[in-house]
Amino acid sequence: MWVARTSSSQGVAAVTTSDLVGLRIKTVRRQRGLSQAQLAHPELSDSYVSLIESGKRTPTPAVLELLATKLDCSLSYLINGVTAEQMEDIELALGYARLALENGEVAEARTRFAELLGNSNLAGLTSLRQEAEFGLALATEAAGDLDEAIAIMLRLREEELPSERALEVAVALCRAYRESEQLHLAVEVGEQLLIGNAREPWTDQRVELAATLLMAYYERGDMLRARQFAAELLNAADALGTPRSIVAANWNAAIVARATGHQDEAVAFIERALAVQLEHGQPRNTARMRLQAARTRLRTGAQDPASVRNLLRSAIEEFEQTSTSTIDQATLYLELACAEYMSNDLDDAARHAVACRNLLPQYGHVAGAEANLLLGRIHGAAGKTEEGREHAAAVERWLQPLPDTRRSASHWYATAETMEQLGDTDGAIDAYQRALACAGL
Repeated sequence: MWVARTSSSQGVAAVTTSDLVGLRIKTVRRQRGLSQAQLAHPELSDSYVSLIESGKRTPTPAVLELLATKLDCSLSYLINGVTAEQMEDIELALGYARLALENGEVAEARTRFAELLGNSNLAGLTSLRQEAEFGLALATEAAGDLDEAIAIMLRLREEELPSERALEVAVALCRAYRESEQLHLAVEVGEQLLIGNAREPWTDQRVELAATLLMAYYERGDMLRARQFAAELLNAADALGTPRSIVAANWNAAIVARATGHQDEAVAFIERALAVQLEHGQPRNTARMRLQAARTRLRTGAQDPASVRNLLRSAIEEFEQTSTSTIDQATLYLELACAEYMSNDLDDAARHAVACRNLLPQYGHVAGAEANLLLGRIHGAAGKTEEGREHAAAVERWLQPLPDTRRSASHWYATAETMEQLGDTDGAIDAYQRALACAGL
């Protein structure tokens, strides 16, 4: 039944481009010891069957189902050359791969998706192959291999994708570009589908793409555009009224509100997003949402550092058991280190800042700069001034590959302040000058 429901439209496309369907019908008919007339009677003419077998006629989905029944074979075999048993094996393997990804078993998920794509029977099953490739891209992203994940998604975008799949890929690609600090490309992907198709109605997926684009605006320091776009996004989500859109819009609007000094708004947005997420969301995003809520409470002073620290410590297991990416996990350890530092728990703060840094790609990542900067302050607070200076100086290696943006300027400025506190006057002057250059001054 599954094959009959889902394969027809896919099969018609395959039939119109080859005569393989006719060849399969002819092969199975001969295996069954039937003549063309016997196969055709009474619903079809033997001449019509002959034309189908020679590839000169394209059978309709209804005729294909009829012939599959009369030949006692699966419709999937006639359309794709895959037997019902092979189709069942493929779907089972795909299900196991999805489950591994959802459970946070990233390495296993990556292996399962890759093995599935090596199955020659998948070649003719376009929809399932695309799903497997997208799953491999998500598992690769979660493993922290952003360049490879981006390469897989770019290959997928070269194909003709259903509109829903195209949006899924765009969201993931925009996110991967953003996580790899290629912000101009993240903006390009998001604006291509949203700004270029402004008349398209809002859907959950379009809101999620818009939310990812919003973060790219924020991270490249375009705060005016981010603030305006956040308002548009909140209005769209409220009009749509679905849990998924409300979570995406409020989650990211909270980040922008906090960054632009609207602390009460930030707390209100994140609390609304978390409440809806807890009721309707899936584990990965629930874990990430808890982190963002804790981060907002900590940075706005809405909750004391010690209680935020305890919440984040309890979140570690939740992150490890879901398909959160290494970037997400690094962010968790960074926020935990900040809460521990603010609680004067210096040893654990240093340990978790190092854990954050070790999860990140080598250099060229803001979180790595923030981890080293925090380590500089931790060692300074512990009286280890020389070690603190070394960590603060290491920030340059993480920021150097990044473009000159207002966000980079803020990190250079924070580095200069830290160096000044640690007595590194020359280093502080250089960092202040880099901050001014990034800000265009």
